[in-house]
Amino acid sequence: MRVMKLLKLLLQFMTRMGRNKFLSAMVGIWVDLIRGTPFLVQVFIIFFILPSAGIELEAFPAAVIALSNLTASFICEIVAGGILAVPIGQREAATAAGLSQYQQLRFIVLPQAMRTIMPPLVGQYVLLVKDSSVVSAIGVVDITRVGWLTVQRIPEGLMVFGLVGLLYFAICYPLINLSNYLERRMSAQNTNL
Repeated sequence: MRVMKLLKLLLQFMTRMGRNKFLSAMVGIWVDLIRGTPFLVQVFIIFFILPSAGIELEAFPAAVIALSNLTASFICEIVAGGILAVPIGQREAATAAGLSQYQQLRFIVLPQAMRTIMPPLVGQYVLLVKDSSVVSAIGVVDITRVGWLTVQRIPEGLMVFGLVGLLYFAICYPLINLSNYLERRMSAQNTNL
């Protein structure tokens, strides 16, 4: 039962729908701040500015924190939008049927919200893969950084970064197809309701 309370609290926190207005406002400000600033600036703040506050981070942990923070902020809005898209009448009917809040969430709200959430969520993961190229600016060795280091030795920039682009495409294209498939499948399920 404690796990369910924790899940409910986490969902309320993620979706900015909690009863604590102060906490909801703070989460909202944080999400808007992260979504409204360039990702490269966030990476530089975490890697270059935090050490002046006594928080020393290597490049990889700084990159993981920056990517996690950015992705969590966007996913927060995706989940909030999906949950708020479920008509209030569905919850009222579930309450009238005697379902607990957990049962309402598990059997009524989340299954319907997932139809709205899944396609943009997969799209967000595609953006995460592409945004990972930005962390090469602080020295994290990723595909883009390997391309840059290769160009330093072999002056064939067009070929090297063409291959880097193809590799990103090979990673992202199946995810894009998955998103399109899920969107079609969820749309077909909505028409059958």
